Amino acid sequence: MTAKEYKQFKGLKKENLRDNMTNRELVLNMLAELSTKDISEARNPETFGEHAEVARQGGEIARNARTELEAKTGKPVVTSLNAKDVLQVESGKK
Repeated sequence: MTAKEYKQFKGLKKENLRDNMTNRELVLNMLAELSTKDISEARNPETFGEHAEVARQGGEIARNARTELEAKTGKPVVTSLNAKDVLQVESGKK
């Protein structure tokens, strides 16, 4: 999903997407970022195309982890749950 699609999926307008991610979503997002950084340091891309390929590879690592986790737990990692929903659940309003 693009960031815009992800925000729509979570029902966000101007809120920060990262502030509205679950722990699982955050961890996988950080895995993608770390993987991309490490691959970039190892390969030292120079062109835009090379950078795009490194980013795709970093995202692929996180996608593989997500699909494996979902397969083993039977639960989706990406949910429409956002910070407002969590606060309502914790306060017993939902």
